[in-house]
Amino acid sequence: MSWSSPKDLKAQVARLWDQGELLRDVVTCNKRFPLRLALKSPASADITNRFELVRAWATELAAATSLRIEWQDIRHRVQGQQKMPASVWVATIADAVAWLGKHEEWNRFAGQVATTRQHNPALLPWLEKRPLQALALEPEWPRLLTVVDWLSDHPRPGIYLRQVDIPGIHSKFIEGHRGVLTELLDLALPAGAVDFEKSGITQFSGRYGFLDKPIRIRFRVLDAAIRAVAGPICPDVAIDADSFSHLNLAVKRVFITENETNFLAFPQATDAIAIFGAGYGWEALARTCWLNDCEIYYWGDIDTHGFGILNQLRGKFSHVNSFLMDRATLEAHSDFWGHEGKQLQVDLHRLTREERNLYDDLRDNRIRVGVRLEQEHVGFHWLTNYLETLFRVIPK
Repeated sequence: MSWSSPKDLKAQVARLWDQGELLRDVVTCNKRFPLRLALKSPASADITNRFELVRAWATELAAATSLRIEWQDIRHRVQGQQKMPASVWVATIADAVAWLGKHEEWNRFAGQVATTRQHNPALLPWLEKRPLQALALEPEWPRLLTVVDWLSDHPRPGIYLRQVDIPGIHSKFIEGHRGVLTELLDLALPAGAVDFEKSGITQFSGRYGFLDKPIRIRFRVLDAAIRAVAGPICPDVAIDADSFSHLNLAVKRVFITENETNFLAFPQATDAIAIFGAGYGWEALARTCWLNDCEIYYWGDIDTHGFGILNQLRGKFSHVNSFLMDRATLEAHSDFWGHEGKQLQVDLHRLTREERNLYDDLRDNRIRVGVRLEQEHVGFHWLTNYLETLFRVIPK
């Protein structure tokens, strides 16, 4: 039977809860109730052929205390005068909440809305947009409001998150709620207090004027004649990006590799340094203007994302050369091929013709589905042979 049972009708109300609509009404003061529910009723033939089932169905609906039923008199040619449910309603939001067993959650959210309406009404649109998320955050809501208040009073504070001094709130609380705080602060703060060019959790500090932890660039000097710091010859150095950008090194060639072992084992070479890469994201390195006067060589994995990183790096330094990311290297190491699970699918416009041809073959699985060669599997002699063709390698 397709007639609406109390369970079916309750499901209609539950969907409104699961979609956040009933909670959203608290914010908007929407007068949704009394709420008429969609009712599938027996047809005339059902009354003739299934009269007892029809009567049981009507009795079951009448017993549902959360429903208000409007009845209609019908005159049936076989059964005579009968009363049948014509429509069903949930009279009030209280009836709906009680029927769903959500009384406690409803009261908590209503209190949350009332507090926000009084304390910081600019945040009400967020409660309207994300009522279920707001309800989940209800225990933390007072502290979130306090953080928003603090930043409203201290726009772009110019300190580290660890230095925020709010009674009862530690910096890990702010770090742990950066996603929701971003949406709240964008509503509450004046436009001048938000740097809209910085987005995402990792740029939360910059977006709202906190100090960021310095991004460090790690490099190895490959030529003993280059004195980067006092102390050992050919040191392994990690310094902040700003300091790196102001180095005055006699460097002509820069090699960037994504693998730490390859970085550490990279052979000594004249007028050169090696940089330990950071995958996607070259903003910190892009500050270094003196790299524009160097030959730059990038070595990444032979897979779609390796070429994606190369393409992105060329967006900062258009003269970057790739090395050991060619078809010959891939084919010579077929015993070490792995599988790239989630391949890049976009077109990469900064690749050379040879690079693009190999990238397309990888992306379109023409060689093998998901083939990849991680750079740590490339034989060390391939590296030394490449360098010997480029310039003289200094013996260790």
